[in-house]
Amino acid sequence: MTWEKEIRAFGYYLKIERSLQDNSILAYRQDVEKVAAYLEKNFPDIAPEQVQLYHLRQFVNALAGLNISEFSQARIISGIKAFFKYLMYEDKILDNPALLLEAPKLTRTLPDTLSYIEIEKLLEAIPMGEPEGHRNRAMLEMLYSSGLRVSELIHLKTSHYYQDIGFLRVTGKGNKERLVPVGKSAAKYLRLYLEEVRVHQNIAKGHEEYIFLNRRGKKLSRVMVFLIIKKLVKEAGIQKNVSPHTFRHSFATHLVEGGADLRAVQEMLGHESITTTEIYTHLDRDYLRQVLNEFLPGNKN
Repeated sequence: MTWEKEIRAFGYYLKIERSLQDNSILAYRQDVEKVAAYLEKNFPDIAPEQVQLYHLRQFVNALAGLNISEFSQARIISGIKAFFKYLMYEDKILDNPALLLEAPKLTRTLPDTLSYIEIEKLLEAIPMGEPEGHRNRAMLEMLYSSGLRVSELIHLKTSHYYQDIGFLRVTGKGNKERLVPVGKSAAKYLRLYLEEVRVHQNIAKGHEEYIFLNRRGKKLSRVMVFLIIKKLVKEAGIQKNVSPHTFRHSFATHLVEGGADLRAVQEMLGHESITTTEIYTHLDRDYLRQVLNEFLPGNKN
């Protein structure tokens, strides 16, 4: 059993069995290649099936001495664990040496969020007498109501919105698609924008399907969304550093605080791992209950 052969086979496994995207597979392979290079240098001729926990711990100690973040260290260790788990799955090793391997403890802090009152102040600051007002209201409602990333928002197309059932088809990181519900208020303002403003615009060639357009009839840019939000934050008198992502964090925080199931929030956000979603709660899992949409402020009957 050679490192090169097993790392290549590991890549095939990730693609075929786990259906990961090429960039994720590459990241996993690079993580394993790091430990392979270290072990071959410090323990000549060691094969994957000969690796023991103390070998891996020495590698982790060496990682800690490098100028890389704790999050990068944790990601590399996660890749190593996945590799040896794969070897166990394929019956290529009898014991998993990475089973008790510990990653550095990460200091997770909840990103800045907006309270429900601050969300309302921002929305009320939008001048609805202007055509851009309808677009901006719909845009911010969507960011908050569906927890979208700004890249997901600007790439939304009319064919992605299933108005009859109130869902969006969103393409997230790694080109992974997910369905997310649209809140009642967001659906209302999106309909107003589509039916009373966008329908009267001269739309540039190649931009016909994009939902959110600028004055020239072209798809909105990330920078434009940032600038719109910064201006509204100033006009609303909110003393926080607010970005499009702040709405996503607020969406998740309000759901979890309301008692929504964490795995449902994970699906809504498009997180591959539940660990990523857990930054939004320090609550006991028993506290997380029921389904999620009904708990988002503003969507209650």
